[in-house]
Amino acid sequence: MRSTRIAISAAMLGALALPALSAPAASAATVPAAASATPAVSCHNLPPLPYEVHAKAVTIRSKASSKSTALGVLYKSLKFTVHKKSGNWLYITDKTTGVKGWVSGTYVYRDVRMCLS
Repeated sequence: MRSTRIAISAAMLGALALPALSAPAASAATVPAAASATPAVSCHNLPPLPYEVHAKAVTIRSKASSKSTALGVLYKSLKFTVHKKSGNWLYITDKTTGVKGWVSGTYVYRDVRMCLS
């Protein structure tokens, strides 16, 4: 069983390495043209992405604790403002209902910007 797993792993690594080894030779002529076309603005200088709800709904709580009193529900489609962050909790204001409280950072967070430079 172990030798089969090793053989399969070696075959997969070989299959992945083959296109990577042949790619630099095929695209060597296009490198100078691509190097001169780099954008002047790096994506690291761009502002962070906005906070989003990554669940159907999140409970708004009175304190930054999962055992505190529930004040409301923040749905994915609602607009909200983040005021501060404490650990993995965010203090928000729901713009639709006006409810202020804490939501878990497990479900409300910013997406990560992908920089391809």
